[in-house]
Amino acid sequence: MDTRYILAARRRARGAVRPVAVAIVAIVAALAAAAWLLIVRPYQQQMQLDTGGVPAVSAAKTPTEAVPANVQAMDVNQLLTEASKALKDQRLLAPAGNNAFEFYLRVLAKQPDNPVATSALRETFPYAATDAEQAVNSRDLNEAQREIDLLAKADPANYTLTILRSKLDAQRKLASQQQQQAQDQQKAAQLAAQKAAAEKQEAAKQAEQQQAQLAAEATKAKQQRAEQQQKAAAPEQAQPAAAAQAAVASAPTADAVLLKAANPNYPTAALRSGQSGWVVVGFTITPEGRTTDVHVVDAQPRHVFDRAAMEAVGRYRFKPAMRDGTAVASTKQQKIEFSTGR
Repeated sequence: MDTRYILAARRRARGAVRPVAVAIVAIVAALAAAAWLLIVRPYQQQMQLDTGGVPAVSAAKTPTEAVPANVQAMDVNQLLTEASKALKDQRLLAPAGNNAFEFYLRVLAKQPDNPVATSALRETFPYAATDAEQAVNSRDLNEAQREIDLLAKADPANYTLTILRSKLDAQRKLASQQQQQAQDQQKAAQLAAQKAAAEKQEAAKQAEQQQAQLAAEATKAKQQRAEQQQKAAAPEQAQPAAAAQAAVASAPTADAVLLKAANPNYPTAALRSGQSGWVVVGFTITPEGRTTDVHVVDAQPRHVFDRAAMEAVGRYRFKPAMRDGTAVASTKQQKIEFSTGR
């Protein structure tokens, strides 16, 4: 055989093998890169998490990119590209509409058996669950619920979802309890303020009554001193004054007598609900027989029939109390009953 022919055949064979070798090397490199991203790197991150470290993917949520336009119109390759970007930017579950899990789930919706999306969701699930747990712990409850729902779409049977949902329910109950406690404290503070205001008002009324009584006593004492001075200045008039005093002493003395009562107006709200009760009203009867300084002494229930009782007493008319033949002011209390007759 011709040697030149053999050499030419060998050159042709080597030329044919070279492209095949290049293709094999490219395939091996691609498989190695995929293994690093989908197996080795997640394994290293899991080991770091187990030893107390923080995995790189779930270290922080950095939703720095805007949501891509026309996501619905993207094909599988475009969605995988966006998912890779989201993984690189540590956007596993957030923000909504622009995270790795949603892109991979869209890939599976278009191509259910896509190995890249399936593997990526499986391998990154633990770190995404950590992100969701952080949302629960920070009490971003709505965001936590969204992320848990997103995890459930990727792996509905994963037991981690049960734990996350339990923690989320516990946080919701705690938040509800704290809100209820705050409302109860606010209500208690309002009731305390109302009670303090009522006590202050009652104390002011009592002080006013005491001042009126002291003023009356002072006036009476002044009159007595004037009489004593008059007797000392005119001893010759002692007998006529004594006679006048005896006449005053023999003059009639009597308590105030009710001449005209007034029926109270039954409060509309209490009448509709069939509510009954009573009010003890204190008041002063003037020398003219009218009522003044009308106030509530006691009531059951409080603040339901008070106004109606006070208005009724304000319309009362009396024959005033008499002291030594002279009409004087006096105080009185009246209990008014309210009943629907049911």
